[in-house]
Amino acid sequence: MADEKIVGLDIGTSTIRVAIGEIDSETGLLQIAGTASRKSAGLRNGVIVNIEDAKNAIKEAIDAAEQNAGTSVESVITAIGGSQIESVNSKGTVPVSSNGKSTKEISRTDVERVIECATAVKVPEDKEKLHVIPQNYIVDGVGGISDPIHRMGTRLEAEVHIVTAAKTIIQNLRATVSRADYILDGVMLKTLAQTQSVCHQDELELGSILIDFGAGTTDVLILLNGAPVATASVPVGGNLVTNDIAVVTGISVAVAEDIKVKSGCCWLPAITPANDTEVILPGVGGRAPEIIMRSELCRIIQARVEQIFHMVRSAIQKNTNGSIKQLSGNIILTGGGAMMEGIIELAQNTFQTSSVRLGIPENMGGIEEDYRRPDFATVIGLVVANKSLAQGKEPKKRARNHSAKKTGSRNGDGVLKKIFKSLF
Repeated sequence: MADEKIVGLDIGTSTIRVAIGEIDSETGLLQIAGTASRKSAGLRNGVIVNIEDAKNAIKEAIDAAEQNAGTSVESVITAIGGSQIESVNSKGTVPVSSNGKSTKEISRTDVERVIECATAVKVPEDKEKLHVIPQNYIVDGVGGISDPIHRMGTRLEAEVHIVTAAKTIIQNLRATVSRADYILDGVMLKTLAQTQSVCHQDELELGSILIDFGAGTTDVLILLNGAPVATASVPVGGNLVTNDIAVVTGISVAVAEDIKVKSGCCWLPAITPANDTEVILPGVGGRAPEIIMRSELCRIIQARVEQIFHMVRSAIQKNTNGSIKQLSGNIILTGGGAMMEGIIELAQNTFQTSSVRLGIPENMGGIEEDYRRPDFATVIGLVVANKSLAQGKEPKKRARNHSAKKTGSRNGDGVLKKIFKSLF
């Protein structure tokens, strides 16, 4: 029997990343067979604005991953984030069915009914339900129950987290992947996918904040008691830092990005006389090259990154009604922006906590480990989540994926459609 393939596709504002996972048919073990990243095109702030350009960039990235893995790709699962994502917490209550018995034991049908009741909230016509994630079950007033099936009771309540996305955004994703000649097996919230590759179970339980520092947007997922409680997004990211460098130094955006990646630092105390090296700014329009000290570059970068972190902090407080003090886990940094030197120290200073770390995917085996970086958290998470669910196991956070029901696959039933249905 051939090994099963799971392909994660992260369509970012500046970079498209692909990870091809293979599940061994005999051992059931997952390994990353190949990865690739290519410059993105046709996107602005995480939103596809030119389907043709985005299609070509996706095709190029997947072709490269196919070559690295020595296999071919037919279908993918992708992720979505940014300001087009909204979430809300909801609650539903149902009586437990007796099914003709004298005692009332909670069945899977009861769980399905209470989830449906909890999700019966009005969603704007331009929005589509992406995930419904159970947070807590309550049986006859007793809460904190993760699995109520087979418990005795007369009343069942469920608290759920509902994630929605703009319909047009989902439609553009489907159209772009289809034009690239791939089948879209499903769409998953980016930060939710990342929890599968970089979060530990105790971090989910204690309460943690996952911050995806991308090029066009910075997305946030707040977790508590093993479930998401809120999502947030600020419409700025690493591109704004690049623009600041370009404006202040008078160089092109492309050169500013290269300098940021190679010499950038966002924590001035990390710059010492020993590493305060010269950075050459190429001349423009016949102008002679100039030199800037790395400490001067750091001042430009730190001011903007610090502002972005303050915006994230404000968004978190707004979306959690000030309950951020309940969180005693970690702040986990992912995305391309998380790879900048000094990012942990600046986040510790801004959020006033030492509990900050980089979100680096665990070693999944395979012939390479290039994916063990914060910017690959999404694609590795997509692969890991679907591997767990495809084998009948729950991922770190149970979720029912609604948008997957509208995506196709080779056998007419998308991977996410099947695996999320199996959870209830």
